[in-house]
Amino acid sequence: MSVFAPDSLVLNRKLPLWYQVSQSLRASILGRAPDAPLRLPTEEGLAEHYGVSVLTMRQALKELEGEGLISRHRRRGTFIEPGARRERTVRLLGSVDAIVAQQSGEETTLLGHGPQPVPAEYAGHFPGLEEATGFRRLRRDRESGEPVNWAENLLRPDVAARIDPGLLERGWPMTKVLRDAAGVRISRITDTLEARLADPETSRLLQVPLLSPILHYTGVTLDDRSRAVDVVRIHYRGDRFSFSVTVEAAPE
Repeated sequence: MSVFAPDSLVLNRKLPLWYQVSQSLRASILGRAPDAPLRLPTEEGLAEHYGVSVLTMRQALKELEGEGLISRHRRRGTFIEPGARRERTVRLLGSVDAIVAQQSGEETTLLGHGPQPVPAEYAGHFPGLEEATGFRRLRRDRESGEPVNWAENLLRPDVAARIDPGLLERGWPMTKVLRDAAGVRISRITDTLEARLADPETSRLLQVPLLSPILHYTGVTLDDRSRAVDVVRIHYRGDRFSFSVTVEAAPE
């Protein structure tokens, strides 16, 4: 059986190697010709092709398998899934410190906190939990006092019990509170950003017209046991915020 040949890659040592390899291989798979073979080279063959260790290659393949782009079969090999969807969310890597820095710098008002039922759209993040603890905050520009965004956090009750609301009122980002005050060992934060229209509550809190553009951010924070400990929705004023991504190319 013939084997699919992925594109070559120039690695950037500033980024995780497994991430670069997974994205390069993913692009090769999605951009392949319709009649291209479905079987991939062995882990060892791919590792040699990309110039990385077998362990790094294994982590990259695990990422693609999680996306449903490939399937791995013991003794048979690794195969491209012919029916895999080509539309995928763009994934960008960053650090927890970068998230903390991005969330800092505004005056914060704690609107309220306490137990509340887990909404249906969050149930998958909190399996087995019927009730969680919510925190609502309004952030204002320190100079003008103008509201710029408001946030809704939903935390596991055992984690929320270790949260000092006073830290949030002093402007600490929730990510910093979780990591530095509550002792949560954060392993991953998954971000989603989309455009929405201001609902009545957002219109009132941010002092913008109803149905005006809003940047709607959802963040899911996982601990070192891969549990979702915090799910946050942040509503940003569309006239005050933009979303910017810098992609650094590897030197030739």
